Order: sequence, then structure tokens, then C-alpha cells
Amino acid sequence: MTDREPLLDPALDPAAMRKQYRAAGLAEQDLAAHPMDQFARWFEDAARAVLHGTVYEPNAMVVSTADAAGRPTSRTVLMKQFDTEGFVFYTNYGSRKSRDLAENPHICLLFPWHPLARQVIVTGTARRTGRDETAAYFRTRPHGSQLGAWASAQSSVIASRTELDTAYAELETRYPEDERVPVPPHWGGFRVTPETVEFWQGRENRLHDRLRYVARSEGGWQVERLSP
Repeated sequence: MTDREPLLDPALDPAAMRKQYRAAGLAEQDLAAHPMDQFARWFEDAARAVLHGTVYEPNAMVVSTADAAGRPTSRTVLMKQFDTEGFVFYTNYGSRKSRDLAENPHICLLFPWHPLARQVIVTGTARRTGRDETAAYFRTRPHGSQLGAWASAQSSVIASRTELDTAYAELETRYPEDERVPVPPHWGGFRVTPETVEFWQGRENRLHDRLRYVARSEGGWQVERLSP
């Protein structure tokens, strides 16, 4: 017996929530030879779905890290670049995820494209991008986002929202719209080099298709089918 009180109306019980996926399947013969080429195909589908209002921020991914003691944390981050070498995102190097990666470079990325009944899961290692690459991306950011990178000591405890707003207002005065904002030395990118890339396609009766690329030690990739 338990004396725990329910927190939701029974009509909103998550255990009763069901969605029957009816999407087309994913077969081995339909995959690209390289996982990043396959990712490009699916990312294009997700990006085009934005035009129809079915996917929001297709480059949003859940980034999971763990510290030296193995304590995990997850957060949503925007992927800003991908190519044959992997995925790139940017952050404050004093943030918790950056501190984790300094102790333990292993990382997991999850792209949750729910309206398409798809997700991509990446495991690999992360390393910092070069300062030239960081600076090139920083210059493309909106002026307000550039100031925000200076104003926020990400993941640190602050006394109130006022503290953050005051720091931002001071930066607005120092660097108006027509003033060049320097790249913060504590801010930059991480490039994630994948070791596995799993493509998950929802199917009927929870018999989903899960195909995973695994990097071979001698080079190239092998594909495994996982039971759902």
C-alpha cells in the first residue's frame, strides 16, 4: 500500500497516453554508406517540416554528459554545424557541461523529431573547436546573443534575475549595435566525433526500426539492427 497522492487529473495520466506510429519503416538497404550522409537526409526532412509547422527547431538536441564520478546531466542545446567529422555546438566553457567534458569527454546527443516519429542518438567524444572557428561563428550571432554570451556566467548561482538584467544592460551601453563585440575568452565550441549513430523510426505496435552505425577500429562503419 502507498499513501502517495496523485498529482494529475486521471484523464491526464501519462500511463494511459498512447500514440500508434504509422510511419514507413527504415530498412538497411535504404541507408547511406556514411552515418553523416544519412543524418543529412533526415535533418533535411526535419528542416522542411518546419515550413509546415510540424517540427520546431530541428537542430535542438539533448546533450548528456557525465562528470569524473559518473554523475550524468542532460540539457537541450542547439546544434550549429554538422559535416563528415561530426557535430558542433557552442557554449560557455565554465558551464556544467563544459566542466563535465573537461573531466570526461564522452558525450551523447539526442535529436527528438517527435512529429516525424524519428530520433537520432549519437555517442562519441567531444573536443573544443579552434578559436578561429569559434570567432567565425560568433560573428554570425545576433548582437543581443553576443552580449548574452558575456552577460551570463552559465550554470553559476546568481542572486536574482535583476543581476542578469543589470549585467546585460551594462554591456548594451558598452557595446551598442554598431560596436564590435569581442569574442568572450570563456565561450566557444565543441565538436562531437561520433562513435555510434542510431536512427530510430517509430513503427506500429512499438516494433520500431532501430539501425545503428558503429565505427570500426580499422575505419569505416558497420550497421547493426537493434531490437526495439
